[in-house]
Amino acid sequence: MSDHHTYKKIEVVGSSAISSDDAIRNALDHCSKTIKQMDWFEVVETRGHIVNGQIGHFQVTLKIGFRLENS
Repeated sequence: MSDHHTYKKIEVVGSSAISSDDAIRNALDHCSKTIKQMDWFEVVETRGHIVNGQIGHFQVTLKIGFRLENS
C-alpha cells in the first residue's frame, strides 16, 4: 500500500431548473456513475439560463477531484 495518493481533477457543468444546489447534486450524481473515488468538489462558476425574464436553468461549473486507482 502506498504512503501517498495521486489525484486528478476534471471540470463539469451541472444544471437544474430548481436551484444551484440541485445543479451541483445532479452533476455529482451523474459523475459518480462512471468516476470512482471522488473526494471533493469546488464550485468555480455559477450562471443561469434566462427564459422569458425568469430563471430557466441554474448552471454550475464544478471541478471534481478524485483519487487515481492504486494510489
